[in-house]
Amino acid sequence: MTAPITLITGTRKGIGRFLAGHYIELGHQVIGCSRTAPDWTLDNYTHYEVNVTDEGGVRRMFSDIRKRFGRLDNLINNAGIAAMNHALLTPIATLEKVLDTNVVGTFLFCREGAKLMQTHRSGRIVNLSTVAVPMSLEGEAAYIASKAGVEALTRVLARELGDVGITVNAVGPGPIETDLIRNVPSAKIESLIARQPLHRLGKPEDVANVIDFFLNPNSDFISGQIIYLGGVG
Repeated sequence: MTAPITLITGTRKGIGRFLAGHYIELGHQVIGCSRTAPDWTLDNYTHYEVNVTDEGGVRRMFSDIRKRFGRLDNLINNAGIAAMNHALLTPIATLEKVLDTNVVGTFLFCREGAKLMQTHRSGRIVNLSTVAVPMSLEGEAAYIASKAGVEALTRVLARELGDVGITVNAVGPGPIETDLIRNVPSAKIESLIARQPLHRLGKPEDVANVIDFFLNPNSDFISGQIIYLGGVG
């Protein structure tokens, strides 16, 4: 059986780094990308240095993927940035950076990934959202607006790409045990966990569990869905 070709954005660290190792262990040929090179290597892993907002760079990356691998089975749009400021204290530069990375970057990879997937009339796209969207968390207006955009994009693309055999879904984690939350005040993390029905930090394995479900061949009748973690609805 041919190994699935799985592309994950934002693999240098955090959830993306975990997912790269996870899918390699499951027998996938994993392709990753980030703005700078990772400080690790793995067998069956290919890395590209590209900014997800750079349309030219993204298109060149997909052109190379087409030449080297011939197809793409799975795309996981993990790359993203957050901003935690009161709306009245958020500079436009911050808003633009968050929207560019989270919305424009996700859109570019969905567009180019779907072009490659449709040649085989099959594919899985999974986007990353956040529980901050349904919880309407104060102090995260720019971040939530960007991820709400990702969710809307997920639903529309599910309709647009269904006829070519591509499913598009999203997973919305809460705070996850990675180095990315170390700069967040502990009081804020504790407050968020207290507002979740399930009172603990999430783990990268929790995120992978939902993505595994979306990528499963038996999930070909599931599209346009957002699953939140931590019991959030």
